[in-house]
Amino acid sequence: MADGISSFWGPVTSSHEWCEKNYVFSSYVAEFYNTISNIPCILLALVGLLSSLLQRFEKRFSVLHLSNMALAIGSMMYHATLQHVQQQSDETPMVWEMLLYIYILYSPDWHYRSTMPTFLFLYGISFAVLHSIIRFNIGFKIHYIMLCVLCIPRVYKYYIYTQDAPAKRLAKFYVATLLLGSLCWLADRFGCSQISSWPFNPQGHAMWHVLMGFNSYFANTFLMFCRAQQRGWSPKVVHFLGILPYVKIEKPKTQ
Repeated sequence: MADGISSFWGPVTSSHEWCEKNYVFSSYVAEFYNTISNIPCILLALVGLLSSLLQRFEKRFSVLHLSNMALAIGSMMYHATLQHVQQQSDETPMVWEMLLYIYILYSPDWHYRSTMPTFLFLYGISFAVLHSIIRFNIGFKIHYIMLCVLCIPRVYKYYIYTQDAPAKRLAKFYVATLLLGSLCWLADRFGCSQISSWPFNPQGHAMWHVLMGFNSYFANTFLMFCRAQQRGWSPKVVHFLGILPYVKIEKPKTQ
């Protein structure tokens, strides 16, 4: 949203601006709250990455946590600059992250081990190249929603087959943060004209970032639990400092 002090980055070239006044606090940061609100996602992904590495989970989960961090950093670059190239550094990792989720969800029952990762890798590279050449707007959103929809049946299957109550609670937190975050996104995107007249801006898009940081963490933790069950690693959900849930495993000595 235009207004504020002069811009270091020049005119806006991204396809979207959000309901926050530009360059209010610094000439280097266009949307201040939308930029710093990605920090919780980075920190939560770092916690997940450390848990994955220290307990020697499969590398797919380390890559997944790194992809969450890359997405958050790309989002920070986009909202700080409102430039088209930096917008791609936000949108392209969104697609790559969903491809990783598809792999993690469907690969345990895939009989041809090399075909799925090869196809998803080539698909991700092809999308990145195409996205750098052609500006997607509505097409990008439809494509991203389709990737999300592909994950739903498998997540639901994992949920109904999981008997552990704390693990099921992770899935419920995942759904709750997704719904609440989506409401914040929609309000900020389509209610900006009304919000602009309020004495206080609730920063709906920044709240979306914070909630989606927790959403990704809950999703990753739930999937780590389900995968550990499949591998026979006796997983259980415990809490760091009694607050933040993570998966603790006990691998058989033969592994």
